[in-house]
Amino acid sequence: MMRFQKAAVAAVIAAGLALAGCGGGGGGNTGGAAKTAPSLVLGNIIPPQTFEARNLNWGNQSIYFQAVYDSLLKPSPNGKDVEANLATQWEYNADKTVLTMKLREDVTFTDGTPFTAEVAAQNLLRFRDGTSPQRSKVVDMVNAAAKDKNTLEITLKQANPAFLIYLAQAAGMQESPAAFSKPDVQTNPVGSGPYTLNTGSTVVGTSYKFDKNPKYWNADAVKYDSLTINVYNDATSLLNALRGKQLDASAINDVSIIPQVKAAGFTDNGSSLNFAGLMLFDRAGQSNPALGKVEVRQAINYAVDRDAFLKAVGLGFGEVTGQVFREDSPAYDKSLNDKYKFDPAKAKDLLAKAGYPNGFELTIPTAPGFPKQMWPLLQQQLSDVGIKVSYVDVGQNIIPDLQSKKYGVSYFTLQRDANEWQLISNLLAPTATWNTFKYQDPKVDALIGKIRTAEGADRDAALKELNQYVVDQAWFAPWYTPTNFFVTNAKTKVELNQGNAWPNLWNITPKA
Repeated sequence: MMRFQKAAVAAVIAAGLALAGCGGGGGGNTGGAAKTAPSLVLGNIIPPQTFEARNLNWGNQSIYFQAVYDSLLKPSPNGKDVEANLATQWEYNADKTVLTMKLREDVTFTDGTPFTAEVAAQNLLRFRDGTSPQRSKVVDMVNAAAKDKNTLEITLKQANPAFLIYLAQAAGMQESPAAFSKPDVQTNPVGSGPYTLNTGSTVVGTSYKFDKNPKYWNADAVKYDSLTINVYNDATSLLNALRGKQLDASAINDVSIIPQVKAAGFTDNGSSLNFAGLMLFDRAGQSNPALGKVEVRQAINYAVDRDAFLKAVGLGFGEVTGQVFREDSPAYDKSLNDKYKFDPAKAKDLLAKAGYPNGFELTIPTAPGFPKQMWPLLQQQLSDVGIKVSYVDVGQNIIPDLQSKKYGVSYFTLQRDANEWQLISNLLAPTATWNTFKYQDPKVDALIGKIRTAEGADRDAALKELNQYVVDQAWFAPWYTPTNFFVTNAKTKVELNQGNAWPNLWNITPKA
C-alpha cells in the first residue's frame, strides 16, 4: 500500500525529494481573505497566443495563465522546486514511472463545474495531444487516469527528472471540461484561478483585464482586486507608459531604457536567467545546406565579437558566455567560454573548409521586441567573413514562425533552466521545444539517456560531456547572459523567478 507523507502547503518540496517519493499536503484558505489592494497593472512585451489550456505556451505568456488557471503544482521561485497547489500530496513508484497524486476536494471552476481527478486526467491528456509548443515536456506521459474522485495516477514510459516542474507550468494548468468544446475557448478561459478574464474590458493583443475571483479556494493568495496586463510592441511605448505612471511593474526586454526607467522612480530588479545570441536551429541543413556543416556553425561563432555585443546590445548588463548551461550547474565548464574567441580569419578558413570559400547567404528574422542596435553590427561582422545576411521583419509572429521551421537561424534569448533535465528538454532533446528542426545526434541521444537515470558523479560527468559536445558541434552561438530586469514602482515588490522569464503572479505583491 502506497503511503503519502504530509506537509503544510507553505512548505517548499524539493524536486529531488519528491522524485524520491516524498509529497506535500496542504490546505487552502485559512479563514478569511487578507485585505487586497485595488489593482495591479503590468506591462508585457507579448500577448497570449491562446487561452485554451491544452495549447498554452509559457515564458513571457505565463502571467496571463496564472491569473485564470490553477496548476496541479506551484513553481517555486528558485526554479528547481515545486509546492503543493491543486495536488496536495504526491509520490512516485520505485522506478519513477507511476506518479500518484492526491487532489484538493474543495475546488470548483468559475462555471460551477467541480474539479476532480477525472478532470485533471482529461486536461493532461488534452495537453499531451494538443499543439502547445510546450507539449514536448509531457512526451513521456503514457496515460493519466482517475483512481477515485480525488486520486490521480500518471503513467510515464520512462523516468522524467523534471516532470513535477512541468506540472507546475503550462502542462499542469486546469480548465473546466465544460469549456473544452465551446467556440470561444481560445479567448474566454474558464479556470479555477484567482482571477477571471473580463472579456468586455479586454482588447485582444493590446490589453487584458482580469477581475478577482470571489470564490477562489485560496483567497489569502490573492493580493489585488483587479489585474491588468498591457502589451507594448516596442521599448519606446513601454518607456512612455512607465514614465506616465500607467504601470506598477513590467518586464523589460530592451535594457537601453533601464537608465530612464530608474530615473522615473522604478526599481530595477535583475537576475541572470537567459542566454542571448544566435540560435542555430537547422543543424541538418534543411532550410540552408550551409548550416548542416559543423564548420559553418563554428565559423558563425568565431565571426561574432561577443564582447562587442555585450557592450552594444546588452549595454554591459551581463557576462559573456559560450555555453547554454548555468554557472551553478555541474555541466558548466568555464574554459568553454573561450573556445570561440573572436577570430574572423579562422571563420573564413572554416567556411572554405566547408566548401564556401566565397561565403553564403543567410536570412534572419527580426521582431519589434528585439534590440534594434543589434542588426547592423551583426550584419557587418558576418559580412566580414563572407556571410551575406538579409533580414525579414516577422512582427509578432516570431515564435510561431520559428516553431514552424521557417528560419534556420534567429537571434533569441532563451532560458537556462536551473534544473538540467528541464534545460535538456527545452533546448537539446529531439523533442525539445527549442530544437525546432527536431535535430537528432546519436551521441547526444546516448548522453541524454544516461542523464535521465544516472545519479551523483556519473550524472555530473555525463552532463559535462554533453555540454562539451554541444559546444564543439556549435549547436548555438551564445554571446552573453543578459541581466533580466523586472521593474517595480514604490508600492510594489517582487520575488523573481529563477525558473521563468516572468515572476510568479503571487510573488508580485503590494508593499506593506
